[in-house]
Amino acid sequence: GQDLQELVAAQWRAKLDRVHISVPAQGQALADTLRTATAHMLISRIGPRLQPGTRSYARSWIRDGAMISEGLLRMGREDVVRDYVAFYAPYQFDDGMVPCCVDDRGSDPVPENDSHGELIFNIAELYRYTGDRAFLEKMWPHVLGAYGYMEKLRLSERTEANRALNPAFYGMMPVSISHEGYSAKPVHSYWDNFWALRGYKDAAEVAAALGKDAEAKRFAASRDQFREDLDASLRAAVERHRIDYLPGAAELGDFDATSTTIALAPGGEQARLPQALLHGTFERYWREFAQRRDGKREWDAYTPYEWRNVAAFVRLGWRERAWEAVRFFFDDRAPQPWNQWAEVVSRTPRKPFFVGDLPHAWVASDFVRSALDMFAYAREIDDSIVLAAGIPVDWLNGEGIAIGDLRTPDGRLGYRLRRDGETLRLDVAEGLELPAGGLVLPWPYRDADPGATTINGQRAAWRDGELRIETLPAKVEIRIP
Repeated sequence: GQDLQELVAAQWRAKLDRVHISVPAQGQALADTLRTATAHMLISRIGPRLQPGTRSYARSWIRDGAMISEGLLRMGREDVVRDYVAFYAPYQFDDGMVPCCVDDRGSDPVPENDSHGELIFNIAELYRYTGDRAFLEKMWPHVLGAYGYMEKLRLSERTEANRALNPAFYGMMPVSISHEGYSAKPVHSYWDNFWALRGYKDAAEVAAALGKDAEAKRFAASRDQFREDLDASLRAAVERHRIDYLPGAAELGDFDATSTTIALAPGGEQARLPQALLHGTFERYWREFAQRRDGKREWDAYTPYEWRNVAAFVRLGWRERAWEAVRFFFDDRAPQPWNQWAEVVSRTPRKPFFVGDLPHAWVASDFVRSALDMFAYAREIDDSIVLAAGIPVDWLNGEGIAIGDLRTPDGRLGYRLRRDGETLRLDVAEGLELPAGGLVLPWPYRDADPGATTINGQRAAWRDGELRIETLPAKVEIRIP
C-alpha cells in the first residue's frame, strides 16, 4: 500500500512540479493552491476534453477551454492543450461557426459569439508557447474559417440602419447569450466583442507566422477596423447610459467588471482603452468589493470568477488591493484545506443553494492565471514581461520569492527577488528569449523612490516607476532609500 501511495504521489509531482515557486510562509497557501488548481483542471477532463466541471458542467465549452488552456500552458502542460485543440477544432461547422460547446452528442448549435475568437486564441496561444509550426499549419483552416465567420457577423451589424437604431451596435458582434447574465434576452455583449478582437489579432499573427502575407494583411485590416468600431461603440454606450465605467452590454449599460477583465487579460487592450472609464470600472468594483467584505453591503452569493479582477488589479498597479482580494477569496475555499472553489459562494452556506460544480475548473483557471500574473505577466503594448507586480512587499524580506521554469511565450522564466537590508536584489536566470520590450520591474515600495540602481554592475535609470531589463542573465541591485 505504501509503495503504491508513493508511486501515485511521484506521478502527481511529475505532472504538477514543472513550475517551481518559492515564497515565504504567508504565501505558501497561494503556491500550494496553484498546484491543486492545476490538478483539478487536469482531473476534470474526459479524455482530451477540457471541462469546467464533472457534474453540472460535464461538457466542453470553448470559452472555458481556452482560458483553462492558458493556465495549463503557463504551468507547463502544452501536451494537454494540444490534445484539446485537436479534439475541439473539428467540431467547427462548415460555415466557420465555432460551437459554444461540445458534448457526447456533438456540437451545440446555439450561437454564442465569443466562441470564434476563443478558438483562434486557443490555437495561437498554443503556438506561442510551443512554436509547433506543423500543428499550426494543420489548424490553419480552422483559423481561416472562424475569421471568415466573424467577418460575416461583424459586417451584418455594420449597416447605416443599425447606426441609426443605436450607434453602439454598429460593426459589433450580433446579439448572443454567451455571457450567462444575458440568457433571458440576447444582447450586444462586450464580452463577445473583446473575444472577437482577440481572435482578429491572433488570426493576423497566425497568418504572419505561416508566411501567408496576403491573409495577414487582410486580417490586420479587419482587426484595425473592428478595434475602431469597438472603441466608438463603447463611447456611444457610455454616452447613452451616462455612465463612468466600461459597460457589459451596449443595450444595458450594465456594470460587470468581472466580464470587462477580458479586455485586459487575455484581451491585451489595457493601454488602448479609454483610461478614465477603465479606472472607473475597477475603482467601482473595488469599492463594492470592500463594502461586501466589510459587511456594509447586502449580498446573497457571488461567483469566484471574480478572481479575474485580481489580474486586472495587478495590471493596474494595485499591488495592495490585489493581495486584499486574494485574502478574501481564500477564505471562501470549500473546504479550505482542499484548495478549491465552487462556481457559486453563498453567504449562508448551510442553506441549500446551487453550487455549480465543486471544484470548478474554470474558476481554477481564473485563479491560476491571476496568481501567476502576480509573479509575471505579458504586457502587449510594449511587448514586455512585467515581474512581481502583484507580490506583497513583505514577501520580499528574508529569502524573498523565487520562481523557476514559468512558461511564457518567450521561453522559461526564472528569477529571485529579495530585500537584503537596504538593497533590493533581483536575479534573473538565462533561458528566456527576451521579448522586444525586455523585462520590466515595477518599483514595489510606495513610501520611497528607488535609489541608485545597477544591472550587471552598470548604472541603470528608472522611468515612470519601472526598470527595464534588456540583457540576461541579469543581476540587479537597487538601493532602498
